[in-house]
Amino acid sequence: MSVEAKQQKQVIIDEIKAKLENAQSAVVIDYMGITVEQADAMRKKLREANVDYTVYKNTLMKRAIEGTEFAPLADVLEGPSAIAISSEDATAPARTLNEIIKDFKKMEFKAGIVEGEFYDKAGIEQIADIPSRDVLIAKFMGSIQSPVSKFVRTLQAVADEKEA
Repeated sequence: MSVEAKQQKQVIIDEIKAKLENAQSAVVIDYMGITVEQADAMRKKLREANVDYTVYKNTLMKRAIEGTEFAPLADVLEGPSAIAISSEDATAPARTLNEIIKDFKKMEFKAGIVEGEFYDKAGIEQIADIPSRDVLIAKFMGSIQSPVSKFVRTLQAVADEKEA
């Protein structure tokens, strides 16, 4: 192998390492069976969710994750593999890919690391069903708002009754 080829590979390994440096999560999928149009639509959805999605050679990914918290992913890096990485929302890669997998009826999860914890395919599928932080906050606010508004209406009814 030429020095130039080694340097090119090292650049890619360094790129992967840099992406994983501040990552809250990384999910590996088998991306086979999708068309170019589907791949473009998938990349667009992932970009909108601030998820970095890239296909790398498995050997380069294995070298990049060696000695990091993402090292357990090396065991699933067989066959066609792509990695989705998020530095902002730990569940975004799994959640967004899950929507895409349901739409296309193709591709499948292999495994992932979420906040330092390894999850196999079944574990990542469970994480994929967790609503986003914003949705959880909205649901929580709605649940605490309901009793408060009911209480306010009750007080208003009591006040109106006394005025009458």
